[in-house]
Amino acid sequence: MKNKYESLFEGVKLLENQTLLNRIYTQLYIIEGESEGVNEEHEVLQMEKSYRTLQDTPINCNDIFNPLPEPGYEEMRREQKDKIKTVLTKGIAGIGKTVSVQKFILDWAEGKANQDVDFMFVLTFRELNLIKDHQYSLHRLLLDFQPELQDLDSKIYDECKVVFIFDGLDESRIKLMFSDSQKVSDVTEISSVGVLMSNLLKGDLLPSALIWITTRPAAANQIPSNYINRVTEIQGFNDPQKEEYFRKRISDEHQASRIISHIRRARSLHIMCHIPVFCWISSTVLQNILKQDLSAEIPQTLTEMYIYFLLIQTNMRNQKYEERDPEKLLQSNREVIVKLAELAFSQLMKGNVMFYEEDLRESGIDVNDASVYSGICTEIFREESVIYHRKVYSFVHLSFQEFFAALYVFYCYLHKNSEVLKMFLTGKPSTQCENVTLDVFLKEAMNKALSSDNGHLDLFLRFLHGVSLESNQRLLQDVLIHTENNPESIKKITQNLKRGQKNNVSPERWMNLTHCLIEMKDNSVIKEMQAFLNSKTKRKKLSLAQCSTLANIILMSEEVLDEFDIKQYNINTREGRWRLLPAVRNCRKAFLAGCNLTGQHCEIVASALQSSNSPLRELDLSKNHLQDSGGKLLAAGLKSPNCQLNILRLSDCLVKEEGCAALTSALSSNLSHLRELDLSNNHLQDSGGKLLAAGLKSPNCQLNILRLSGCLVTAEGCAALTSALSSNLSHLRELDLSNNHLQDSGVKLFAAVLNNPNQLHILRLSQCLVTEEGCAALASALSSNPSHLRELDLSYNHPGDSGVKVLKQLKHLDKLNVDHGGFHMITAGLHKYACDLTLDPNTAHTELVLSEENRKVTCVSERQSYPDHPDRFDECLQVLCSESLTGRCYWETEWSGAGAEIAVAYKEIKRKGWSADCWFGWNVISWSLRCSDHRFIARHNRKDTGISAASGSCKRVGVFLDESSGSLSFYSVSDTHTLTQPLHAGFTVYYNNSSVSLCHTKH
Repeated sequence: MKNKYESLFEGVKLLENQTLLNRIYTQLYIIEGESEGVNEEHEVLQMEKSYRTLQDTPINCNDIFNPLPEPGYEEMRREQKDKIKTVLTKGIAGIGKTVSVQKFILDWAEGKANQDVDFMFVLTFRELNLIKDHQYSLHRLLLDFQPELQDLDSKIYDECKVVFIFDGLDESRIKLMFSDSQKVSDVTEISSVGVLMSNLLKGDLLPSALIWITTRPAAANQIPSNYINRVTEIQGFNDPQKEEYFRKRISDEHQASRIISHIRRARSLHIMCHIPVFCWISSTVLQNILKQDLSAEIPQTLTEMYIYFLLIQTNMRNQKYEERDPEKLLQSNREVIVKLAELAFSQLMKGNVMFYEEDLRESGIDVNDASVYSGICTEIFREESVIYHRKVYSFVHLSFQEFFAALYVFYCYLHKNSEVLKMFLTGKPSTQCENVTLDVFLKEAMNKALSSDNGHLDLFLRFLHGVSLESNQRLLQDVLIHTENNPESIKKITQNLKRGQKNNVSPERWMNLTHCLIEMKDNSVIKEMQAFLNSKTKRKKLSLAQCSTLANIILMSEEVLDEFDIKQYNINTREGRWRLLPAVRNCRKAFLAGCNLTGQHCEIVASALQSSNSPLRELDLSKNHLQDSGGKLLAAGLKSPNCQLNILRLSDCLVKEEGCAALTSALSSNLSHLRELDLSNNHLQDSGGKLLAAGLKSPNCQLNILRLSGCLVTAEGCAALTSALSSNLSHLRELDLSNNHLQDSGVKLFAAVLNNPNQLHILRLSQCLVTEEGCAALASALSSNPSHLRELDLSYNHPGDSGVKVLKQLKHLDKLNVDHGGFHMITAGLHKYACDLTLDPNTAHTELVLSEENRKVTCVSERQSYPDHPDRFDECLQVLCSESLTGRCYWETEWSGAGAEIAVAYKEIKRKGWSADCWFGWNVISWSLRCSDHRFIARHNRKDTGISAASGSCKRVGVFLDESSGSLSFYSVSDTHTLTQPLHAGFTVYYNNSSVSLCHTKH
């Protein structure tokens, strides 16, 4: 096994490609993760979308059967180890699955790892395919694959620890049966290969054996998940590993540095270098170019890179056969390349990546022709001799097959091959196919690719557009013979690609059209979005496709974006906001409040925190439905050694005790850099307060600001927090416990510790049910031994005149707030912000009648004899409330009749006339919700957001306004705006006998 696996062959198995594995091996990222469903999207597209999401705690390939280490859980880890019997490792083509298997075996064979294993059996599916119809016992099969073990006793398997490695499930042509398959439990029992494999995976055959299966993602669902104990994914190289690979492979240090620098600048190449095999292709091309001419132009696009690789291999072949006639040599090269390209195209259309001799013959390739195995084919087209010396063939990477397929289709276009052209020009006769212009042909090819759900033709389309570029045609002239140069046609091609954005294609497909433009050296779309990103005003409405493009530009930028505020962008859909999420990986401040995010979206944000050199320092995720699952994901990100986050805001995120526990654990980690945490308006209760108090006592906790407003904390939780403040380990400077049920008992606890040696400068206890007794205790503590406290907020309590008086005598306080005395009951949810409103009769239109002590408005046909007033709406059937709305306010209304509108507006809204400046929702200073039995429409500045509703389903509507964050919510219909003036509630009632009533909201 050592002899077989100690060498690595990059490309194909030739002696000149052989390198000692341990000399060049670079650690790959293998992460643990069970993915939901099967991602059938093109693998390169998957990789591009997950760019910069690599986690920083990879699984070493030698630990593939070991659970992830958890400090303090060694016993649990030992128990889990016995449960990991079958591992499925996913990864795209060329990402390093087989190399990881090779390293696993070599380290075992050399005595470096897994020494408790007695036997390792490697069975590749490309070999098993050749005997899929044969009958075998497992023992006989293993002896055929390992002839060195001919004397092995069949009883030994039960006495030894055995590992089976099945490499390349995606190449399998064997039918695996798990439901009604024949049961085999004896290693000497004869059956088909498929039945043997199924019984091994089910555990009927050799139940103690360990099994490792590798596959490309799209084929992972061939094995039911209940037979898999662990799913891992190989994510390739991260940025430092790419550099490490090039420095190991290229001995000339200066040349290696130049190549690394070039690949960093060409971002599409840089992303592709996540794939190890593409690193090998890039190093081969760039080394060759730089050897010949240090001033040479270096390939900038994927198409150029692959063309140069093809030319390098052709030149090597020419040198090898230099005695031959040059004309015959050219003809031979052309013939081999065209036939290989035809094979690539025909098999791509069939979905095949592995070929057998019959497939080659179908494309006119003579398997006995020596030219097939020499020169260009050996580096691009792989031939392997497997069991019984039968041969299988493949391209060294799927992208090579797609490049050659595109080359063949373009060759057919130039040579008027109507049979191939008709596959793209459906419904057109052969004569029309032969005379079609290049822009029309590429437009039809684009439409065919756009119709694909999984993008299986996307990379092919990129190469097809790249090859059509006149400069690339010149490079391939010896193969193409004819070339076409029509600037007008090229102009139409780029216009067609740009129109794809307007044809409502999916964002993924649009991103691919952007890459097609890049392959044609047209960067206008990228420059347009860069200009938009750099503009001071961002009023342009963004489509889903443009959101994806913008996120990609931010991600690929060499410069870190200082501030990413999702509300700056004119995006009307939730999905559009979600499309921008990946941009957080390349910004310092990210403001994502109120974007309808869930715990699932936290995976993107958490991975940004974990990415190497993460620039993120401030993150606001308030007013999202993150729940405990989101809190846990964010906590994992905070524990990463790469996370440098200082400020985290999670107000109104539905986080409870479980999520709070995870976040507290992160605060206690010696890796935490967090200085400010806002968990306001979450249901943490006393249990959450106690957890946070324990975190504050940790010597690792660096928190300066903690906000827990509206978290249902009582005196019990307050006791734990004040205890933490007394600890000499606490760094806390500001604590916000407003809107909690602390009462006097809780406030007295603070009084007891404020003159202890703590660092608290700001304390907010607004709306905490504090009376004169609690205020007196605070005043006494602060006056007898002045503390560090400089700001105290006791607004919306019931201190009484005497309580206010003693507090105002405290001279060392820089700021004291005791405004708005009176009880505010503390309840769960929005009801704690309930306010009482009344309608202002001076604003009501004369066809509106106010009743029920000015809490109900009804539309009537007779004009009322209201006195003239400058505040009255004279044309619009509207009315405003008397009270200004400040801070957080919640009220409920009931409507009846044909319909009504519930609104808020600035007081300055115009009252005279019929113009849009007067109507609620039709201007920038008002917002409205139009209610009817079948539909609700939220309107602001003439922009509508509609939702359907079941008949009569909602006659009572709640409204929540948070002035400080600029957020207005009508239950699930929302809009946001920066609020600069006090607002007033208002109503429109324009149908006779329709009405709106202000409800008495229970506190």
